[in-house]
Amino acid sequence: MTDLVVATPVFLDLTFVGLESLPALGEERFAADLLRSPGGGAITAVGAARLGLSVAVAAPLGDDVAGDVVRATLAEEGIEAIATRSAPRTPTTAVMPVGGDRAMVTVDSGARASVADVAAGSPRAVSVNLDQLHVVPPGAFAYTTCGDDEARAFLGRPPAALAGARALFVNEREALGLSGAASVEEAAATLAEQAETVVVTRAAEGAIACSRGEILTAAAERVEQPLDTTGAGDVLVAAYIWADLRGADPADRLRWAVLYASLAVTKPTGVGGALREAELIEAGAARGLTAPPFAGVTQV
Repeated sequence: MTDLVVATPVFLDLTFVGLESLPALGEERFAADLLRSPGGGAITAVGAARLGLSVAVAAPLGDDVAGDVVRATLAEEGIEAIATRSAPRTPTTAVMPVGGDRAMVTVDSGARASVADVAAGSPRAVSVNLDQLHVVPPGAFAYTTCGDDEARAFLGRPPAALAGARALFVNEREALGLSGAASVEEAAATLAEQAETVVVTRAAEGAIACSRGEILTAAAERVEQPLDTTGAGDVLVAAYIWADLRGADPADRLRWAVLYASLAVTKPTGVGGALREAELIEAGAARGLTAPPFAGVTQV
């Protein structure tokens, strides 16, 4: 059995490091470096693997140079690629971090994980987009994320398949759009009528969650000059899943997840700042957090 199968789309990220500003039309700007790293769902996969979970990726990759780079990096992290079909081309994102935020341009052929590939991983948990809930096998936890496309497609009407999901992760804009609510707290509570827990990320302010009718909050670490916020939400998901599968209560799951995401933005690329389990536990202990009951245990 695999702790986590990632079914969300996987990208190759091309990150321009050291940009002072974004170019306007007709302008040119220079970067200090260009880094290649796994992006999208692969950031969640790498974060979860570094935290000690057994992880597989079911998202299709292309038979191209970008796909080779992503597969090689996943293999180095001990992550199995289990997709049995290839994408026409590996989804690729140009990432331009500037001033504590980032701009992105993505090419994505639209190939997605199959029901059979996800099931082949015998997952305890599946990380999945809002429009992919049908690939989660019976009995597996569904940890559901929402991108721009899903937020537009399900505006004001989250899918019925969300019912019973272990957790839904959305940002403020997505939460308000999906729920039609007037406040973030109301949005979380409304969406939690379907998903067991709803986590609403609030960038530098941290996150709130609604779990079993209770609103929980976790403040982000203060980071004066974040180098790259790309993937902060993806590593937050990874740490939440880790804390949940390792037996933490809802409040501590949120605190561990927000801490992991806060620390990750101090390094370039989505996976660059993802700590390993011992490092995260040490950082949490310094802030008064108690390690999840089964942290460090291979199987729970």
